[in-house]
Amino acid sequence: MSLAAVRAAARGLEGIAVRTPIVDLPTLTDRLGVPVGVKCEQLQPIGAFKIRGAYTAISRIAREGQARGIVTASSGNHGQAVAYSARLFGLRAVVVMPASTPQIKVDGVCRYGGEVIFAGAVRSAEQAARAEEIGREEDLIMVPPYDHVDVVTGQATVGLEILEQRPEVDTILSPVSGGGLLAGISVAVAALKPSVRLVGVEPEGAAKLTAALAAGEPRTLERTASIADGLLTPSVGGFTWPILRRVVREAVRVSEAEIGEAVRFLHQEADLRVEPSGAVTTAALLSGRLRPAGPTVAVVSGGNVDPDLFQRLAG
Repeated sequence: MSLAAVRAAARGLEGIAVRTPIVDLPTLTDRLGVPVGVKCEQLQPIGAFKIRGAYTAISRIAREGQARGIVTASSGNHGQAVAYSARLFGLRAVVVMPASTPQIKVDGVCRYGGEVIFAGAVRSAEQAARAEEIGREEDLIMVPPYDHVDVVTGQATVGLEILEQRPEVDTILSPVSGGGLLAGISVAVAALKPSVRLVGVEPEGAAKLTAALAAGEPRTLERTASIADGLLTPSVGGFTWPILRRVVREAVRVSEAEIGEAVRFLHQEADLRVEPSGAVTTAALLSGRLRPAGPTVAVVSGGNVDPDLFQRLAG
């Protein structure tokens, strides 16, 4: 997980992933007294940051020339990124999803040529177990959503871009589920600007980073629930945790009402269509749960939101 590897991943993503802009939020800037901007990963080709990690991993698998296809477990955006990336290399993609996955994300996997298999009613270890079983039976290579060195290396390019675009940044907020995005940003921050305050943000109903920080090791939650459907992993990853613990010292929890208000705020303030999972970082600032001391960037992780839910939240 070297800086050189992250820079190589960034070069590999040229023409595939978008170097997303940071959009300033004047209202939040005035309210907090420090410059605030959002890193708009919802503008990626599949509508989420996941393209960075999935493509980085699959491109390296494809270069080895022996893969028949890819299999993964995903509640949505990673599955779309895997299907999209696999198609670019002419590889089969099988995505195991919980039955509760929003239809817009199921449709996205299918649109990019992926095969969807449902396992379990809600997000759990059942999807990963089924994906591994399919991989063994059908000779497919597993590309997990966060516990994978190439996936995290690809996600680290988000942090690299933020530090290049806003070298004066003091605080970075990232949504956290399994920890792939936050771990990736941690790698870039540790290498280039370790003084940055890096904060993970999660729903109150899926506070697995809070639990891990309190225990000093990953803890598995008995259940998770939130409108932020992309952040429902019950534990941070075994691979991502050792990276996170070196840099991340705090997690902020936000309520369902605060997440909904952030979706509405981003739509009205900046005309951004953001899914609840992507809005949690803005929610932490808007609600006052986090008070930054200097220039701040909040990562918006994705925009694949059910139209009815978005209308209800943003209307």
